[in-house]
Amino acid sequence: MRKVLLMAVLTVFAMSANAKTAKDSTKVSKNKPVFTILKENPITSIKDQNKSGTCWDYSTLSFFESEILKNSGKTYDLSEMYVANKTYMDRAIMSVRMHGDVSFSEGGSSYDPLYCIEHYGIVPETAMPAPGSLYGDSLANFGEFFSVMTPYVDAIAKGKETKLTPAWKSGLQGILDAYLGKCPSKFTYQGKSYTPQTFAASLGLNWNDYVSFTSYTHHPFWTAFTVEVQDNWRWPMSYNIPMDDITRIIDNAINKGYTVAWGGDVTEEGFTRSGLALAFDVKKVRSMAGTDADHWFKLSKDEKKEKLDSLGVNAPEITPTQEMRQEAYDDWETTDDHGMHIYGIAKDQNGKEYYMVKNSWGKYGDYKGTWYMSKNYISYKTMDFMVNKNAVPSDIRKKLGI
Repeated sequence: MRKVLLMAVLTVFAMSANAKTAKDSTKVSKNKPVFTILKENPITSIKDQNKSGTCWDYSTLSFFESEILKNSGKTYDLSEMYVANKTYMDRAIMSVRMHGDVSFSEGGSSYDPLYCIEHYGIVPETAMPAPGSLYGDSLANFGEFFSVMTPYVDAIAKGKETKLTPAWKSGLQGILDAYLGKCPSKFTYQGKSYTPQTFAASLGLNWNDYVSFTSYTHHPFWTAFTVEVQDNWRWPMSYNIPMDDITRIIDNAINKGYTVAWGGDVTEEGFTRSGLALAFDVKKVRSMAGTDADHWFKLSKDEKKEKLDSLGVNAPEITPTQEMRQEAYDDWETTDDHGMHIYGIAKDQNGKEYYMVKNSWGKYGDYKGTWYMSKNYISYKTMDFMVNKNAVPSDIRKKLGI
C-alpha cells in the first residue's frame, strides 16, 4: 500500500513537473527567435580561438577568406598563428620604442592582419604547427605563453638601460616560436612552392582595397582619425561617418555579396551567450519582468541575465543616437573587446532585422557559432569596422575620395 501511495505521489509530482515544463516551453517558444535569412554570403568554417585574445586575428582572416571566396570561389584556411607571431613581435618593438607607454597585450585590431599580409605575407594553416600543439593542447591557450612573454617585454620596455642591444629581439623570437611555431620562409601548398609573400600575392586580392570606418563626434565627420583605444596600437586611420551610415554601409556590403570585419563591445547585458545580441532598454525590461528598480538592483548578475534572456526577441530595445554612442565611448561603457565577422542579414518573426555574425568561439550557442546581432546593437556598440571599399555606397566613396 505504501508503495502504491508512493507511486501515486510520484505520478502527481511528475504530472505537475511536466505541466510546468509545458508552460515554460510555451513561454520560451513565444520569445525564442524564428529567423528568416534575407541575405547570406559565403564564409569558411567556424574556428575556435579558445583561451587566447586573438579574436582580431580570427575574425579578420575569416573576412579575407570570404573575400577570396567572392573573388575566386576558392576556399582557404589562413594561419592565425603566423599572424600572431609577426604581430606580437611588432607590438613588442613598439612597446619598447615607447618605453612601455604603448601596452603589450594579446589584443589587436583588424588592421593588424592586413598589415602583416602586406609586409610579411601569409601562409595556410598547414604551414604552421596547429594552435596549442607545441605545448600539448588541442587549441590555443595563451595563459602560460603571455605569463612568460609579458614580463620579458616589460623588463626591456621599462628597464633602466641607457642603450639596448638587438639580443632582446632574438630572445623574444625564441618565446614566440616555442609557443606559436616558427614562421616558414618557404613552404609547399597543393604541390606548389611558395614564400609567404608569393602566397599572399597568389590569393588575388588587392590589399589597398580595404578601409576602416568609425562614428564619433570628438572628431569631425568625413575626416579620418585614429580610434583611441589601446589595441589600436599601430594607429591606423578610420573614416569618421555619421552613425546612420554604419548600417547603411554594412547593408550595402552584404547585399552586394561582401562581408565585414567588425570590432566592438560584447560585454553588454544584451549580448547573450546563446547567440543573440540586442540593445536592451533595461528600464522597459524591468517593467516587463515585473521588477521595480529597487528590486532589480538587488538581483545578482545571473538573475538579471536570466530575466533579460527570457524575453528573447520580445525584449525592448533602445533606439541609439549619435550622442548615446559618444557618451558610451567617453565614459568607458563601450569597450573595444571583441572582433567578429558579419556575413548576412536576417529578420525575426516580428520583422526586426539582424546581422548574421560569425564568432570564433567554436560551434558555441544556439546557432553553432553564429550570432544574430540586431541593427540597433551594431549601431550602438560598433567601435570600428573594415570593409572592401568597393562595397561602400558610391555617394560615401565620393564624399571621402576613396
